[in-house]
Amino acid sequence: MNIDDLPPQVQNQLQQFQQFQQQLQIVAQQRQQIERQLQDTDNALKELEKTEKDTPVFKNVGSILIKKDGSAVKKELEDKKERLEVRQKTMEKQENSLKEKVQELQSSLQQALGGGAGAGAGGPQAG
Repeated sequence: MNIDDLPPQVQNQLQQFQQFQQQLQIVAQQRQQIERQLQDTDNALKELEKTEKDTPVFKNVGSILIKKDGSAVKKELEDKKERLEVRQKTMEKQENSLKEKVQELQSSLQQALGGGAGAGAGGPQAG
């Protein structure tokens, strides 16, 4: 069956389905990047906790290291961690919303295409 043979409504649903799948992949990748940044920040905070109060601390700024007060670096890392956690929760909500839309459209498309075995239209599911 050719896509042009499908009713316009089904063609539209198929396009939406493909767009939502692409958006879902992008959001999942962004969420993973945030999770990596969050893990890096956590690791830096743990290492900072292990240091003595008067131990010199250096912060990477571009391609150079700058000596900074350990408590200031700790505060910056805690703030960064808090921002990343908020972004992570937002991305998770967006990802879950997109997953629901993809599942709804997939179900609708399967019904529109007669519920046949090949109605998955799009290959493996993202997520």
